[in-house]
Amino acid sequence: MLVGYARVSTAEQNPAHQIDALTRAGVAAADVYVDYASGAKASRPQLDLVVRLVRAGDTVVITRLDRLGRSMLHLVTLGAELRERGIGLRVLEQGIDTSTAEGRAMFGMLSVLAEFQRELIVANTRDGLAAARARGRKGGRKPRMSPEQAAHAQQLYDAGTHTVAQIAALLGVARPTVYGYLDRGPGTAGAGAETEAR
Repeated sequence: MLVGYARVSTAEQNPAHQIDALTRAGVAAADVYVDYASGAKASRPQLDLVVRLVRAGDTVVITRLDRLGRSMLHLVTLGAELRERGIGLRVLEQGIDTSTAEGRAMFGMLSVLAEFQRELIVANTRDGLAAARARGRKGGRKPRMSPEQAAHAQQLYDAGTHTVAQIAALLGVARPTVYGYLDRGPGTAGAGAETEAR
C-alpha cells in the first residue's frame, strides 16, 4: 500500500501541487495526509498518524525530503525507523526509494551527514562552555534568591514567626522557591509555619 504525506508551512498555502504529484505516483487520494505546519514545528499530527498507520510492506511517498523531516537528524531517524519496520520511503523529486539499494545508500549518506552535524553541535557547545568558564562565567540559571536572601528566609522560618507564604511575599519570590532554599530538618522551629502555609 502507498501512503502519501504532504506538508505546507501555513494554512494559507495550498498543498494541491504536492497532492497531485502523490496521486500521479499511484497514491490514492484517500491515502494522502496533509499537515499545515512550519518545517521546525514539533507537532505534526498527520505525520504521526501516517507513522502509526503504515505496516511492513507499505511505502510512504513524499514529494521532497524537506516535506518530511523537521531536521536532517529527525529525517534520518524517521527513515531508519521506517526501514526497521519494513516500510519503504519514496521521495519523488529527489529520486530516492529505500526499497532499492541506491535509495538505501543515499539514506546511509544522509545518516552520516546527520551524525556529523550532531557531533559538530556538541563540540561547539562544549567549546563555548569552556570559553565561558575561562572568562569566569558559569552556565545554568541565575539563582532566584541571593545567599543573603536565603539566609534571611531561613532565619525567619526557624524563628517560627512567619509562614512560608509570608516569607515568599516578603522576598518577592514564589513559595516553592522558598521551600527549595529552606533546611527543614527534624526539630526545626518553623515546622508549624510550614503546615500553616499549606
